[in-house]
Amino acid sequence: MKNNKNSVIFPRALTLLPGGVNSPVRAFQAVGGEPVFIRRGEGAYLWDVDGKQYIDYVMSWGPLILGHCHPKVVEAVKTAAENGLSFGACTEAETELAELIIDRFPGAEMVRLVSSGTEACMTALRLARGYTKRDYIVKFDGCYHGHSDSLLVKAGSGAATMGIPGSAGVPEVLAKLTISLPYNDLDAVEKTFHRMGDDIACVIVEPVAANMGIVLPQDGFLEGLRHITGKYDALLIFDEVITGFRIAKGGACQVYDLEPDLICLGKILGGGMPIGGVAGKREIMQKLAPAGEVYQAGTLSGNPVSLAAGIATLKEIDRPGFYDELKVKTEKLAEGLLKAFTNANIPLTINHHTGLLTVFFGGHPVTDYASAQKCNMQKFAQFHRRMLEAGVYLPPSGYEAWFVGEGHSEEVLDRTVEIVQNIFGI
Repeated sequence: MKNNKNSVIFPRALTLLPGGVNSPVRAFQAVGGEPVFIRRGEGAYLWDVDGKQYIDYVMSWGPLILGHCHPKVVEAVKTAAENGLSFGACTEAETELAELIIDRFPGAEMVRLVSSGTEACMTALRLARGYTKRDYIVKFDGCYHGHSDSLLVKAGSGAATMGIPGSAGVPEVLAKLTISLPYNDLDAVEKTFHRMGDDIACVIVEPVAANMGIVLPQDGFLEGLRHITGKYDALLIFDEVITGFRIAKGGACQVYDLEPDLICLGKILGGGMPIGGVAGKREIMQKLAPAGEVYQAGTLSGNPVSLAAGIATLKEIDRPGFYDELKVKTEKLAEGLLKAFTNANIPLTINHHTGLLTVFFGGHPVTDYASAQKCNMQKFAQFHRRMLEAGVYLPPSGYEAWFVGEGHSEEVLDRTVEIVQNIFGI
């Protein structure tokens, strides 16, 4: 029987919100059925408006690495809110959060805080063009860097889910300045730079791709990008909106021991509150207004409530052993799922990194957008519906990451695998 409140709320939302949602992937179009309307969360769990409980692997799409309603984060938010929701003025907490970022990311010397990951990538792109005095950018097929015009070309995430290679409303003349290449194809990058390297401002990349599902960089790929961009005096931008503070204290920069010129941050940086940030080398960051001629501004940039949540989160995950434990949890879940599907004779690939994993329905390796697209998304949709019915809330797209965090205890992970086994009768 349909959930009573959910079934009433969604038709109403359809009359007031485009598609009934405020972000496309929430519409469940890729998996069928109607979206679940959430009332509250705690730890690894969500409860919908009808009181049904779910194990949550969306975790607000990544920010909640500590789980829902972590006491220290909630307390920090309450304290900040009591002092004022927004000032549009400088606060000491801005400097504190910047110091925490710079302490964690190799090569980061200055920070500009913004209000979202999209805004961070948009700012980094403008900064790269302003610094190099060049117009062209290189990105990779299936990598999503937010919905700004220059970056919504062959994007992943919600755009991949909806089968939209770009978007209406993006001027063709602007899209032509974006070169999209296959992820993990260093040869394609080398040939592109050989042909037009003097016109390319930057390469922007998810160092661990997470918006076509989790796709890991092959050996030498990221190092090759660093070498090529340096050779042609172009900037290398790591979009660590998802991987930042998730796969390691210093994100992919630390894991792969690389120093990009700019780093885009978000999600965990705000502990569940809206935030984004660009970190980078001092010489480049000083080009941002008011220090330089590249303009960027935001009324809510450095919002005190977001800062409080972010600072509390970063301090909490700083404890020794946190990422070792998270890695073990992720591997445990991946191994348990793989065993369950193998016993059910269902071919699939599970790509994972610390705190992240994706189940691809298909028996082939997934190393780029093209191989991700060959996976059976209809089977994922069926799997998603059955898991939702059984009380597991997964990302409503086969092109998205599952997020594992501190709230996912061994008991929760074991229960998830048990539910999969029950679904397939094993």
